[in-house]
Amino acid sequence: MNDVATSWKAFGTTAVLAVTNPDELAAASRGVRDVLAAVDRACSRFREDSEITAVNAAGGAPVRVSQMFVRAARCALGAARITGGDLDPTIGTSMRVAGYDRDFAAIRAGAPVRFTRAAGWRCVALDEERGLIRVPPGVELDFGATAKALAADLAARGARVEGGVLVSIGGDIATAGRPPEAGWPVRVTDDHEADADEPGQTVALRSGGLATSSTTVRRWRRGSAELHHVLDPATGAPAAGPWRTVTVAAASCVDANIASTTAIIRGDRAPEWLATTGLPARLVGADGSVMLAAGWPAVATGARG
Repeated sequence: MNDVATSWKAFGTTAVLAVTNPDELAAASRGVRDVLAAVDRACSRFREDSEITAVNAAGGAPVRVSQMFVRAARCALGAARITGGDLDPTIGTSMRVAGYDRDFAAIRAGAPVRFTRAAGWRCVALDEERGLIRVPPGVELDFGATAKALAADLAARGARVEGGVLVSIGGDIATAGRPPEAGWPVRVTDDHEADADEPGQTVALRSGGLATSSTTVRRWRRGSAELHHVLDPATGAPAAGPWRTVTVAAASCVDANIASTTAIIRGDRAPEWLATTGLPARLVGADGSVMLAAGWPAVATGARG
């Protein structure tokens, strides 16, 4: 992505940090790692000591939480509101009963699957001023649809560099500062860890964020069914629309992630909806066909697409 870069494992995926000034890499790395650690402590469903685990286990009692958790909860609830519940932080129980109940690398094939629809985001009581949150007994929160993107945005700002910075967490990308002269080159594919010769498109990102939601990665089996992690809150089942991958560019990684994940869930309705948002998007169908929306750049003649 850039010669001045470093990467490490975080959030069960790969975090990448790139800067335009080599002298700022070490300090930027410390700042980014601190932000990611704080988000993980607040939002990881797979840590026994995380705040979200405590909230989910509270049996309906209010729980005092950190400002980082408040920020993540506000982000998740905001996404639910603007998408009409297509993204819903009460999807945690649905994720668990579908089998996504531990770090993805530890998931094993299991018994036949059952699905449980989300309880509905309006049941979440968040008191931002007092730092309290309460969910009804049996309701489990999962901020997976937005927390990783929020972490990328906060980390890019937390790097505190005078030059330019790019942070990618599993393909959720945020930038800050002045980019390279030609922009940050980003390879858009079904899987952010795919080889450079895999089908995709390279774009130049100059500001804001970019996010890719895909049904081709984070897949597992339950009984005879193969599942993926983008669940429809209305059913608790994996979204069954025509898109295997949707990539969106926006002013922030959170905005891009909300749009890309919602597009996967909305299926056939996604292109028209994305056009109304004005957010450039690239949608890849199950057969590999590509549809572009809202000004996403076409592949230049002679370039590898």
